[in-house]
Amino acid sequence: MDTGDNLLEVRNLRVRFRLDRENTFEAVKGVSFDVPQNATIALVGESGSGKSVSALAVMGLLPAENAIVEPGSAIAFDGRELLALTVGQRRALCGREMSMIFQEPMSSLNPVFTVGYQIVEVLRLHKGFSTKAARARAIELLEEVGIPEPATRIDYYPNQLSGGQQQRVMIAMAIACEPKLLIADEPTTALDVTIQKQIIELLKALQQRHRMSVLFITHDLALVAEMADRVIVMRHGEVQEQGDTQQVFLRPQHPYTRALLECRPPLDARPHHLPVIDDAMRGDGSTAIVLAERSRGYVDDERPLLVVKNLSKSFYSREGLFGKKEFKAVKDVSFTLPRGKTLGIVGESGSGKTTVGLTLLRLHEATGGQAFFRGKDILAMNSREFHDYKRRLQIVFQNPFASLNPRFTVGQILLEPMRIHNIGADDRERTALCFKWMERVGLQVEAFHRYPHEFSGGQRQRIAIARCLTLHPEVLVCDESVSALDMSVQAQVLNLLQDLQDDFGLSYIFISHDLSVVRYMADRVMVMRDGEVVEMADSDDLYRHPQHPYTQALLAAIPGRQAMA
Repeated sequence: MDTGDNLLEVRNLRVRFRLDRENTFEAVKGVSFDVPQNATIALVGESGSGKSVSALAVMGLLPAENAIVEPGSAIAFDGRELLALTVGQRRALCGREMSMIFQEPMSSLNPVFTVGYQIVEVLRLHKGFSTKAARARAIELLEEVGIPEPATRIDYYPNQLSGGQQQRVMIAMAIACEPKLLIADEPTTALDVTIQKQIIELLKALQQRHRMSVLFITHDLALVAEMADRVIVMRHGEVQEQGDTQQVFLRPQHPYTRALLECRPPLDARPHHLPVIDDAMRGDGSTAIVLAERSRGYVDDERPLLVVKNLSKSFYSREGLFGKKEFKAVKDVSFTLPRGKTLGIVGESGSGKTTVGLTLLRLHEATGGQAFFRGKDILAMNSREFHDYKRRLQIVFQNPFASLNPRFTVGQILLEPMRIHNIGADDRERTALCFKWMERVGLQVEAFHRYPHEFSGGQRQRIAIARCLTLHPEVLVCDESVSALDMSVQAQVLNLLQDLQDDFGLSYIFISHDLSVVRYMADRVMVMRDGEVVEMADSDDLYRHPQHPYTQALLAAIPGRQAMA
């Protein structure tokens, strides 16, 4: 295969996975694309599109026990046919000339070794450095990727670093041998907007400094606008469209690409409903109805459902033999929440936004303050008194797979809280209520007897929402409940939450680091930093005229804000 100016050429790549002895699933179906020298190419698509499988095939990291790369597939890297190499040859190539950054650094970094040890290991294995030379180079790498005090932090364990710093360590490991190709698989998905921006800028700077080629994998088109020279859009294992980034964004040719662009909440409008993939791909004018604007904001004469005054929460750790150290996670936070309204809480990791939600639900015990729900201070109640209020304040967590019992069917998951709170006369009546709520959140009745692992991420989040609704709550805390979802699935869940609020007058505390989503959902936005409220205003006012420098910095870091304007 003649690579010309291309560092990587993939031709007719087909990958199957064995499901059992007789059945297979084709995850990648004849995919072809190029990665030129010193360029950044983005692979874009939803979960299950085949983008990560394609990258793993390039790296030779597909599971040997059940992955099959079909005959006729070809992957050429720098003039060498990778599929013709032995396992040993592929292993020597990976890490030295091509490397990969994964989505979750804590799953990739070994928790029992220091970060310095892990970088040194790469340099000794692939470069033959002595331990002393490798350590000196590791410190240089940590400094290059922006780790403060690298000579000290080289001896830190992964858990002693923040999420953004862990990802920087992964990048340092990936560029240690100055590879020609760097594959970044969703490297910023779980990061705050400001940290995300730092990582993107770091990757761009490293790409230019080391003249690497970068294959950037993501489901977020806004990031692509800032990062990539060319875009390859994948769906169901096939390439739907590819072209220059600006061309794809301004004049998308394929309906699926247009649908992806339309699904993300816009910053300059607030449609009554967000288009979902099926809506946008029909192209029959059926999306016109969703473009009507939704008004937001508190009304002066609204009676608050929830009034929080000077809420505080501290955590304590042992210091010395007898002493203890106090960490103030939440400091004198006050706000109101009327019926049928949404309060958005934004801030970076460690700002205290999640702790506010958990403390209000008494999953953490408050160390100070009051929270009046319909005039009653729920923080001052004993456990027996609060029991009757538990069902009225519910929470939807970020990861539904972690919050749903994997040994319970959907039916058991929905019925259990109803039994605890004596909702329904008997299980027959409760089951009928379950079917009603399942239908309301878009789940088929057949799902009642299935287990959580049999559903997609979006469907699992619907199950978690249905579980809350069975208790007839009045306040729902949504803690990063859509941040890990694809754009189209995210749009479906946001539309569902909007409909439920319209129909039942639910009040939401919507916690998120995605400021585009918060603007779309929230009537009022509370900005937190280091446990304190630095700014609070109606959504439109805050986004148009942010007052605090920290709020201004958060808004400036929204991915694609300038590129997509």
